[in-house]
This record gives sequence, C-alpha cells and structure tokens, in this order.
Amino acid sequence: MTTIQYYRGTECKMDVLFTAFQTGFSDYLIKYNFTLEQFADRFFGPEGNAIEHSFVALRGDEPVGIVLGGTREYEGIRTMRCGALALKPGERGQGVSARLMELHREEAIRQGCRQLLLEVIVGNDRAIAFYHKLGYSRVYELSYFSKSDLSNLKSLPNKLDDPISVAPLDWGDFASSVNKNRYFHLNWQNDLDYIRRAGDHVFFGAFHEGELVGTLGITRTGRISILFVDLDFRSRGTATRLLQRAVSELELSKLSISIPNNALIEGFIRRLGFQRDAISQYEMYLTL
Repeated sequence: MTTIQYYRGTECKMDVLFTAFQTGFSDYLIKYNFTLEQFADRFFGPEGNAIEHSFVALRGDEPVGIVLGGTREYEGIRTMRCGALALKPGERGQGVSARLMELHREEAIRQGCRQLLLEVIVGNDRAIAFYHKLGYSRVYELSYFSKSDLSNLKSLPNKLDDPISVAPLDWGDFASSVNKNRYFHLNWQNDLDYIRRAGDHVFFGAFHEGELVGTLGITRTGRISILFVDLDFRSRGTATRLLQRAVSELELSKLSISIPNNALIEGFIRRLGFQRDAISQYEMYLTL
C-alpha cells in the first residue's frame, strides 16, 4: 500500500483540499453540500482558516484527510482553531488524524499561539475521546435555537411609557459597544472578526435618552450573532424591540441563534418561543 504523505495547504490546489474535505465528511452527521467555490469562500473566508495553516494527507494522488487551521486574537489570546478535521472512512484508526493534529499543533506554536480551539458535536463520543487523548478539555457547550413563527414579533410592545428607541448602527459603533461590554463569551462564529469577514450582518442599537443601551448584530437571513442589553435596561422589552425592528426591516420569516452556556439569554429566547435544535456542540480547548 502506498505510504501517506502530508502537505501544507499551499502545496496543493484548492480542488485537492476540497476533495479531502468532501471525502472525509462523506458519512458525517451533518451533510455538507458545497461547491468548490462555496467551500473556498466559507472556510477560507469568515471561518478564518488559512491555506498556509492547513494540512492535507494524500495516499499517492488521492486526498484522504485534511485539517483546516486559522489564527486569531480571540478574547485576548492568540488562538489557533481547528476549522475542520476530516478523514476518509477507510483510513481511520491508523494514526492519520493524530498526525494531522500534530502538524496543526506544531503550526500553532510556530505562529505564537497560546491555545488551540475546536468544536465537536455532543454525542460524537469517539471524536471527543480522541480530542481528550490529545489533551483538549471541554469548556463550553454551544446550543442552537430557532424560531419560525414570528407573529409575536410583528408589532411593537405596549410599553410606550418607556422611552427606548431602536435605530440602525454602523459597524464602528456596534463593534465599539461589544468591545466595551466584552465580559461575556462569544463563540468563534459569533465573534467580531467572523462578523466583519462575513459582511452579511445588519446592526441595530437601542437608545435611552441618546445613550446606547442595547445592540443587535444579525444576518439578513435572521441568524443572530450578538444580542446584548445593559443590565439596567433588561426586563423592559429592550431586546424584544431590537428583534422586532430587525424582523420588520429585514422582512424575516425565521430567527436562529447559537449560545454558549448562557442561561440568562436562553431563558429570554425560550420565553419568546425559540425551540432548541437537536444538535449541540462542545467547545474544547488545549493550552499551549
């Protein structure tokens, strides 16, 4: 049998990376139906992976495995995230994944990273055990919620005696507000850098006597990335007004959100009628 060789992403064409990705995820719980262009745009765009920080395993000319890697100053720490680890089903259990993750870790150290990060689906016990063996620890559980009946968000609340108004925000004011209140955890795909790269978000602010007291970052398809209200303005309909403005202005038919270990916002969205999706993930970290 031909020996497996490992290559940096820059040593291969994009179609080789794409084939390795497709082959490795062919039996995955979540089905990926990307074109080559969609794969490149997403995984080497807002996801933050870089071709030069990724590695591919080839058996002869056949791509059989891949690890995607990207670096970011994430919550004040230089971090390397594993954006995907995929291996052809017939190649599993032979140490290929371990070697790819070894290359991934070595690259993180070369880039001056202080921690590694990845997400794994809850219930994927084999993968979780593999990452534990590599030294990763579970830190956050990432839950997904959605709401398709938006009838209770079609009209303004009746708290007309509460002088809170909602208006569009530009990127600078939105980012400044989030950074000012950055004592809560944001998962990688809701972080400011991801939002900036994605370029598909709209921002709204809630104002009280000219002061910004709440912010919302949401995509044009209804995926909520950040929803935050100052402590003194919670339980006053502020967050609801932000969502109502977005639903009305963007003509949304569905809302979705992902949240890591945040009982406060989970209680709020459940009261609005959001339903928890079947799939959740663990965020796992390894300190370097």
